[in-house]
Amino acid sequence: MTRVSEVLRYSAFAAAPDGGNPAGVVLDASALSDERMLQIAAKVGYSETAFVVARAADSPVARYRVRYWSPEAEVPFCGHATVATAVALAERDGSGEVIFDTDAGPVTLRSTVGDDGAVTVSFTSVEPEVRALDGDVLDRLLGLLGVDRDDLDPRFPPKEAFAGNRHPVVTIADRELFDQFRFAPAEVAALMREAGWLGTVTVLHAAGEADFDARNLFPVGRITEDPATGSAAASVGAYLRDLGHPERSIRIHQGAHVRRPSLLTVTIPEAGGIEVSGGATRIG
Repeated sequence: MTRVSEVLRYSAFAAAPDGGNPAGVVLDASALSDERMLQIAAKVGYSETAFVVARAADSPVARYRVRYWSPEAEVPFCGHATVATAVALAERDGSGEVIFDTDAGPVTLRSTVGDDGAVTVSFTSVEPEVRALDGDVLDRLLGLLGVDRDDLDPRFPPKEAFAGNRHPVVTIADRELFDQFRFAPAEVAALMREAGWLGTVTVLHAAGEADFDARNLFPVGRITEDPATGSAAASVGAYLRDLGHPERSIRIHQGAHVRRPSLLTVTIPEAGGIEVSGGATRIG
């Protein structure tokens, strides 16, 4: 039995035993104040911790109010912590469909159990939105990454995509530059706060029509790079759909640069929310 305020720890979207993105999960946070949730998230120290603060009493489908906190502040949505929470609920209550009411909107999730007993979760994002990046902001961002517009892949022009959080998405053409670019976390974090990017700065390299390598910069969450970012994966799906990319299922490979390899599977329907799939395993 999970105790009130007990913090569970999961690694989501792992592509190897030492991969994935760790998240904290509190399944009964109904008695916790905002101050206490922030304290717990700071003590856990992961990029995000999810708190289940209520369950709807009259919903035909299990429906929960979920809030997400980084060690610094509350964030509207977090994909990897969403998957971790859904896995924790499936392990406790059984698999099936649930709905999370988040600050970004309602998110529908479906969990299944494989022959090996592992739980896989697919979540459908809120209605996405894609818009142009301000040219001056883009140039400032590229300057902080040490790249310029000539280094970008012309097939994938930079944009800002939303599927729960706002993410600038830039795609670097050269693999070596993608692997080696460096940035100053404090300066990038300041630009992110100014631009209202509460998620990550998403930097891609197209490894194939259906495979993308990703580096998600998250200095506003007190970490340099995120190993796996579900909200960014959903935003990438929306971004590719907006560009008319032909693939309807893509794989995002992330985390190699922080030695936590991760894999996120993204399904892109013709319209509506973007579906992101993956699993989560208990840590300790």
